[in-house]
Amino acid sequence: MSGADPWARLRAATPARIGLGRSGAGLPTRANLEFQFAHARARDAVHAPLDLAMLKDQLEGLDPVTVTSAAPDRATYLRRPDLGRRLSDEADLSGVTGEVLFVLGDGLSSAALEAHGAAVLRACLDRLGDTDVARPVIATQSRVALGDAIAQATGARIAVMLIGERPGLTVADSLGAYITYMARPGTPDSRRNCISNIHTRGGLSADLAAHKICWLLRQALRLELTGTGLKENAGALEAPGTTVGLPDS
Repeated sequence: MSGADPWARLRAATPARIGLGRSGAGLPTRANLEFQFAHARARDAVHAPLDLAMLKDQLEGLDPVTVTSAAPDRATYLRRPDLGRRLSDEADLSGVTGEVLFVLGDGLSSAALEAHGAAVLRACLDRLGDTDVARPVIATQSRVALGDAIAQATGARIAVMLIGERPGLTVADSLGAYITYMARPGTPDSRRNCISNIHTRGGLSADLAAHKICWLLRQALRLELTGTGLKENAGALEAPGTTVGLPDS
């Protein structure tokens, strides 16, 4: 059809920025402003501190413990990923015991944890019945591997790290879940399973994410492994429940 937009069908099928047109040598004003807004949201997600008071209110009744990594502030955290993988010397986890440990980390998007962390955790707890679950731990200035140090300190058999993912220009509040059996410092990413894109803009809902997390968690406890080992033992899994994936390190 003459004058029809050839990109319209593709734009309707993806949030990716395609077929935006042009104004002279640049983007049209609308597309340019939308890009700048998305970029600003992503930067804010990375730099904004976690609202601890709000998250604790969301976790009322679960008695969470709060720790921080060895990174003393956000600027150091962004420059020194290694410090975000280590617990601070002041961390006190003496009151945290249980077979299954949930860690809620701000990661690279505190907005993701604030928006989805409590909902995913509660949906998981609803599904775990009489499983021995430890008090949840809130970890600030955290990287994925900080969960390994916390698991070692508490003696947990399996750790589930719910953490804000690196924001993009489409979604700035996407949460990831990293599941690791016998997590200890130095654990390679090949021993983790990851469920990503937990958000409300076309991603996984909290309920569906919890279904997948708990299915993986039960399989991991039964087979005593996670990561590529769990994938390679796919024939021993009880029932299909999720795609077994690896984290983006």
